[in-house]
Amino acid sequence: MSIAGKPILTLEDARRIASAAEAEALANNWKVVIAVVDDGGHLLYLQRSHDTQFGSVETAICKAHAAVAFQRPTKASEDAVQSGRLIHLALPGVIPAEGGVPLILGDIVVGGLGISGVRSFQDGQVAAAGAAALNQA
Repeated sequence: MSIAGKPILTLEDARRIASAAEAEALANNWKVVIAVVDDGGHLLYLQRSHDTQFGSVETAICKAHAAVAFQRPTKASEDAVQSGRLIHLALPGVIPAEGGVPLILGDIVVGGLGISGVRSFQDGQVAAAGAAALNQA
């Protein structure tokens, strides 16, 4: 959907993204939290498996928010920190853990997806599956 030519992330989009992410998590028997935020980083959709640790709720939201704020996957900050670029730890809102991805329509960031609950590379795998659903209408 778009408003005045600018693409936006709808609740329907968020549900479709979350469903694809959930399918990937379930296929691997992973318990995760799925957070979808809009282009301002505001929470649009949240889903938590009933037995996922509650600490993953804020982590997933923060990953989604960081992906929008910096317009790149949170893995970029994780890789930077692991390679010694510790300045990333001082940037406001950075979470250097894979699992947050920007949601992009055309070349516009319309939101972010954050996954938390398993190892960061597994969170990233679930996030990739969810993000792929955005362009599959």
